[in-house]
Amino acid sequence: MNFTINGQSVEVEADIRSSLLDLLRNSLGFTGTKKGCDQGACGACTVLVDGERINSCLALAVQYQGRNITTVEGLGSDGALHPLQQAFVEHDGFQCGYCTPGQLCSAIGMAREIERNIPSVVTADLSADSVAINERELRERMSGNLCRCGAYNGIIEAISETLVKTPAASQERARA
Repeated sequence: MNFTINGQSVEVEADIRSSLLDLLRNSLGFTGTKKGCDQGACGACTVLVDGERINSCLALAVQYQGRNITTVEGLGSDGALHPLQQAFVEHDGFQCGYCTPGQLCSAIGMAREIERNIPSVVTADLSADSVAINERELRERMSGNLCRCGAYNGIIEAISETLVKTPAASQERARA
């Protein structure tokens, strides 16, 4: 199977029944992606495929051949954290850190969804030209990623500061 993982072309022989998560962790050594519930309920295994967030525990690796996969290891650069990683540190957005890789990948995928004006279930005005981002919207969009330590406030602050910089988001935060 061939993939581009964190910008590098990778070729690996693997059982076609392997999940993308198991391929990343066990065959390729990308252990930053965590195995949580292994049922798609906790989001610890979230990675980006062509910029879209997916639960890698529910994905067969063979389905993603030829695609661009980004794990938490691919977010920063040599010696430099991704701005969202830095914001997680500054806002205490992680405690044990187990969910953090999935939270980071999910937030980056979520930001792309917002840029493309994809509504969530709590989006109030579906006819608006852009999605108005507020805390409720962010919490709903990140609800697929669970943190057992309860660092949600720091996570939302880090995401708000780093990824959500639309005029609507600024207005909503100012009103809160």
